[in-house]
Formats: sequence, structure tokens, C-alpha cells
Amino acid sequence: MIEFDADDKATIAIQGLSNRNTGRALMPDDPVRIASISKLFVSLAAMRLVEQGILDLDTDVSDYLGWSLRHPDHPAVPITLRLLLSHQSGLRDGINYALPMDARLETELRSQQAWDTHHAPGTYFAYANLNFPIVAAVMEAATGDRFDRIMKTQVFDPLDLDACFNWTLCSDQKVAAAVTLYRANGDVVRDDLRGRREDCSVVPASDGSCDLKAYQLGKTGSIFSPQGGLRISARDLAKIGQMFLRNDGTFLSNSSIATMTSPIWLYDGTNGDSEDGYFCAYGLAVHILAAPDRPQSCKDDPFGDNQMRFGHSGEAYALKSGLWVNPVTNQGTAFYRTQVPENDPSGHCIYFCE
Repeated sequence: MIEFDADDKATIAIQGLSNRNTGRALMPDDPVRIASISKLFVSLAAMRLVEQGILDLDTDVSDYLGWSLRHPDHPAVPITLRLLLSHQSGLRDGINYALPMDARLETELRSQQAWDTHHAPGTYFAYANLNFPIVAAVMEAATGDRFDRIMKTQVFDPLDLDACFNWTLCSDQKVAAAVTLYRANGDVVRDDLRGRREDCSVVPASDGSCDLKAYQLGKTGSIFSPQGGLRISARDLAKIGQMFLRNDGTFLSNSSIATMTSPIWLYDGTNGDSEDGYFCAYGLAVHILAAPDRPQSCKDDPFGDNQMRFGHSGEAYALKSGLWVNPVTNQGTAFYRTQVPENDPSGHCIYFCE
């Protein structure tokens, strides 16, 4: 865990091993698959492209993709980046969102199971990983570049982060320091690299092949796992929180930061799936805690002080993670915990586990 402020000061508390077989002690610069905090990073890149005039939050994304992305029951309603990033697009995780390299979103999204049959886009919040392969495909189609390279040029390099999606562009030093994820019973679940890059660092084609030269930009969007495949260290995660706290306009404008971190959706008791009070306010891939005017049924104040914070949590492959920023106190917390048991308590520990 790292507690930080806007002045680059940080207090680090860390324990455990990055890999049990090698016995290597866990260090704050060791990268880990950080799960859904990845979504916040994708939004940062998208907002950089918006500021450059390459993307627009309210343009029909079909204009970028070259094919019509429409809810089958509401074909007249355009789907925009704003709706995708705020989980109000009408998409659901009813189909596989880790599509193989040779799959096509245009084909896969014809399935009725990918869509909420009860609500039109823009009228209802429901958290869905499937939004983010589409965002990645939009970014690729608009820029003519691969998603992992976009993330490097738009986010990682400007902020001096040695991070990557699915290990494709991380340095050899970071690969050597990879944190292995284990299930509660000790079984390896991800990233037992031991200093060697994977033979295939992306979601391969349906026949098992892994030739990135065959990858077509803007058609699939999922092979770099934009919904959760970011590998980043706790120290670099804290740098993002410090960027939000400084809000000095050097990375993103103040207005872009405000757009990301202000509630685009606020739960009113009927307009979304709060997942039992877990989600009550959401921006552009930014989860907002303890927002004013939320219903009393919300259970989104894990710090217990009724102060609004923003950031994101992550949970996958027996890992729980969080990045939370308090703009009033100019302080924040970044953490991750591995080998989490399946029966780990919900509620407070969903957000913040010491």
C-alpha cells in the first residue's frame, strides 16, 4: 500500500513475495496485473485524444469504427465514447469480452446476449467489461495505431511510467520483476514469468496462433485486455493519483480532469444496477465514492468519513486493488492484495484491504 499526496511525498507499506518459487521479495516498483483500474488509464488516453481533436466524447463511435454499433432494440440511438466510458451504453457482459485476435466486434455484437433488453443506451448504468474492447477499437481506428502503443505514447511515456498492457511493451527490467498471481490454494493463475517474456502476450487467434502482424486495427480491440490487463507497479499507480491531485494542466486540462472525475451517472434508486450499493456515482471510467445526494442505501464510503473520493477498484485472478484520491485533503491511497480467497469479505474490503 502507498499513501501519497500532491507533493510527491509517499509512505510505503509492502510485504510478501513477488514469486514464491524464486523467493524474490515484493518491491514497490514490481508490476502486477492491476485488474479494472486499467479502465481509468484507458480513459486518460481517450481524453488525451479528445484534447488533440482526434476523438470526440459525443460523436457516434460508428463514425470511427466504419460499421454501425447499435443496440438491436434501439437502432436509432447513437452510442458514444461518453456512454461507453460511463457504462451507460446498454452493453452487458453476456458474451466473451476477451475475444481472440481473429474475432470481429461487429460480428460478436450482433448477439442479443451482449445487450440489455430492458433499457436504451443512455438511460441506465450497468458495469460491463465489454465496453472497453470497443473503446480500444475506436482509439485504434481513429489513430491508425495499435492500442498498446497508443497507451504508451499517450499515457505511459508522458507520465514516465514503465507500464504496459499484457506485457507487450514493458521493459525487460519490469518483466524480470513481474508479480505472480496465485489463487488462495497456491495455484498459479497469472504471470509466473520468472524473467522470461511469454511466448504470446496477447489473446491469441482462435487457432492458437499469435502473429501480431495479422492483427487488424479497430476490428477486435480486446487482445491487449483493455478492461483489466494493465501491468503497473504500486509506485507508478501512485503517480497517477498524484497527477490527479496536482491537476496543473500539464498532462490533461483542468476541464478534462473535471469531466472524468465528476458524476456523469448518479444513482437515484432506479436508473442503474448499483450492485447492492457498490456503484452509486460514476464518471468517465472513474468510480466516485460518497458523492453528495446519493441514496442512503449506498454502501460506498469505505473510509467512513463521508468525504467524496474518486478512482477505481480492481478484482480479478485472486487480486484486489484500489486507487483512491481525496481532492479535499490532497491525499490518496494506492494498493493491491494478492492470493485473495474466494470467500473474502465483501463491503469495506472490496475497496480497501490492508
